Amino acid sequence: MTVRVNDITAIDWSPRLGSPGEVVTGLDDIDQCIAIIINTRKGSVPHNPLKGCDAWRWIDAPANIAVPNIIRESVDALELWEPRIKVTGVTTEITGAGSATITVSWQPLNSQLVRITEVNLVNPS
Repeated sequence: MTVRVNDITAIDWSPRLGSPGEVVTGLDDIDQCIAIIINTRKGSVPHNPLKGCDAWRWIDAPANIAVPNIIRESVDALELWEPRIKVTGVTTEITGAGSATITVSWQPLNSQLVRITEVNLVNPS
């Protein structure tokens, strides 16, 4: 759900990426945070160099090496950096040279609701 900054009533919210003045709240905030975590390279956050995910390092490896390592990197990063969820599954598909789609199944803590977030990962090199 998209909300204007002046209408924020949620405890958890973030600025909506690409839409100045708008925010995302609730489950949409978590969806956006999942994508941000997976697409943030470790070492790129100035005062928190461990924040992020190194899944991108594996995109150009052969599929039998890339897929399990992308999944591992994604799960590790989400379990560390998104405390509002329980990761129930991660799959990945190599979609071309230097790109992959990561599909994350997750549940908000204290809920049986299952959500799916797709993240497009591109090797920034």
